[in-house]
Amino acid sequence: MADSPALKRKREEKGGENGSAKSQNEGPTSGNFPLAELSVMKVLRESAREKAIFLHGRVNSASGDKTDAVVILEKIPFQEENITELLKKHIGLQLQMSNDIYSTYHLFLPPELNEIKTTVVYPATEKHLQKYLSRSVYLIQETGEDYKNITLPFIESQSISIQWVYNILEKKAEADRIVYENPDPINGFVLIPDFKWNQKQLEDLYLIAICHRRGIKSVRDLTAEHLPLLRNILKEGGLPRSHRPLHYQPSYFHLHVHFTALSYDAPGCSAERALLLSDVMYHLELDSQYYQKCPLTFPVRADEPC
Repeated sequence: MADSPALKRKREEKGGENGSAKSQNEGPTSGNFPLAELSVMKVLRESAREKAIFLHGRVNSASGDKTDAVVILEKIPFQEENITELLKKHIGLQLQMSNDIYSTYHLFLPPELNEIKTTVVYPATEKHLQKYLSRSVYLIQETGEDYKNITLPFIESQSISIQWVYNILEKKAEADRIVYENPDPINGFVLIPDFKWNQKQLEDLYLIAICHRRGIKSVRDLTAEHLPLLRNILKEGGLPRSHRPLHYQPSYFHLHVHFTALSYDAPGCSAERALLLSDVMYHLELDSQYYQKCPLTFPVRADEPC
């Protein structure tokens, strides 16, 4: 999968830059999370498919209080350019089973070739803990009236902050990670790598287009007025052979579009949550109020209000 023009352009622009905005606005623990001091309280969830584990931990603060954290440990994909080094530098090969021409081993690697991606939410609130907790999942169908009378009031009653989104848009954080930007305040957006992508290979490419315009919570707020914004995202994202869905319900309520490699079975992009950007645009061209009226089906975990 070749780099898009947008990605190439941004890499060329950043060739001699330091991307300094990141360090100016990060908290005192950024880049220095005391992982060794973490006491694991509970395994919130395991995912064999994603090769990830989600932990609830607590860290002793200077005052002696314990602060909650969510820590996600995830195996990263293999990188083709490192395969030869991986095979030559292994520190152990332990036979598990042998039968005729078939055998299985445990391969042990040196630390520099055995990276584990670690995502931290710290300090974490009860809502963060509940977000990652494993529960049974159900499909529900939401009408336009259900959204107005049930879902929207619930969304507005929640206190989960999306200040981190505004920090990206205002370049107070992660400015060095932005790979493309249309700065128009109404029809513009930034394109930024999702944390699910380690940016070392294109097979699992995952980018997020976040719109500059505030107040658009989800696809439910979209009308024909927003078509210029959506067209800009589709055209300027410039990613061939990519999947371009909007999620409903989204993981955070500020309009964003996912760009993933077609070959990548990305978490959250399954049929029950994903609305293709091109389909959304088509529906809005037919009926400006389409998403205010149509029923939408999405998964809800047990014990979640809906």
